[in-house]
Amino acid sequence: MSDQKHIVLAGGGTAGHVNPLLAVAHVIREKEPDADIAVVGTAVGLEHDLVPQAGFLLETIEKVPFPRRLNKAALQFPAKWKSETGKVRDILTRHQAQVVVGFGGYTSAPVYAAAHKLGIPIAIHEQNARAGMANKLGARWAAMIGSAYTEPGLKPRKGVEVERVGLPLRPAIAQLASDLERDRVATRRAAAARLGVDPNRPLVVITGGSLGAVNVNRAVAASAKELLEHAQVIHLTGKGKDDEVRSLVSVSAGERALGELGPEHASDGDYRVAAYLERIDLAFACADLIICRSGAGTVSELTALGLPAVYVPLPIGNGEQRFNAQPVVDAKGGLMVTDREFTADWVKRHVLKLLSEPQTLAEYGRNAWEYGIRDAAEVMADRVLALIGTSGR
Repeated sequence: MSDQKHIVLAGGGTAGHVNPLLAVAHVIREKEPDADIAVVGTAVGLEHDLVPQAGFLLETIEKVPFPRRLNKAALQFPAKWKSETGKVRDILTRHQAQVVVGFGGYTSAPVYAAAHKLGIPIAIHEQNARAGMANKLGARWAAMIGSAYTEPGLKPRKGVEVERVGLPLRPAIAQLASDLERDRVATRRAAAARLGVDPNRPLVVITGGSLGAVNVNRAVAASAKELLEHAQVIHLTGKGKDDEVRSLVSVSAGERALGELGPEHASDGDYRVAAYLERIDLAFACADLIICRSGAGTVSELTALGLPAVYVPLPIGNGEQRFNAQPVVDAKGGLMVTDREFTADWVKRHVLKLLSEPQTLAEYGRNAWEYGIRDAAEVMADRVLALIGTSGR
């Protein structure tokens, strides 16, 4: 009998689901180089490109969102659910799955249901402070539940507890955390040289994610003159939003304040604007303070790196982003302010005060590091492999 391991992972749609999935898959491959590893996702989410690029086989199904109101989609749901769970059953059987690992999102729910019917043990990872519907379903059958937060609102079956393992980190962030732990000063200097910034001066990094955050962009850019009296700035605006930020900075601090990223721009102005930075880990390596949204991935990465942050939760939905940042704020690893209250005046009052108190900023960083977890991918991989050979019933 072959001792080859057969693992199927499920999740996708957003980077928030795909990145931790791939982080765990990579560690499983390191521990079990001969393992048969497959990923169930969709043909339209980020996983369509990211999973094959990472060297893993992607099996695709259609999205099966749970109906939230009585409409045409709700009427079509039962037939679609039956069809997609049937596809998943075939995938699990074909791959001889010994364990299933779900990370939430539309694709995870039918995978959980099919695995449960086949008696395959299920492991779940929940990255948000408030769990989504797919993982709430899967928690009823899961043999192991790992989470980034202490109480994500999942109700496991008898004998199973939710274990706070942290968020499995992207390889670049995991490597940076290791480098910072070994020698924070040297890591900062090397990254600063690549970005063209001064390693000896405080640095504030603003990022609203790939789409940017219009209100955050405007409030910070309008405070450029005052910010530059205390620190350098790297402002990642989001796609198509950099021109407006440059214009606002020019009005606030003058055009000579503006700069670009890269060693060839080291003599530029100290307010560096870019729509996006592929190697955001380099900016994190130099940063003294981050101003950002509070998506679960962002919060977990910044605390794993020990970076103090001003969190400005996305002002939509059920306030999920506020829940993500609250435990870090409670641990005194950062500040939180609503999008509506985050104005240029707020920046001038609170951010400038923080920058003028390096000891307070350093304390926030230490608290963030203490709250953060850096070995989640390894822990999840170990828990998953331990489930092989157990019953999923």
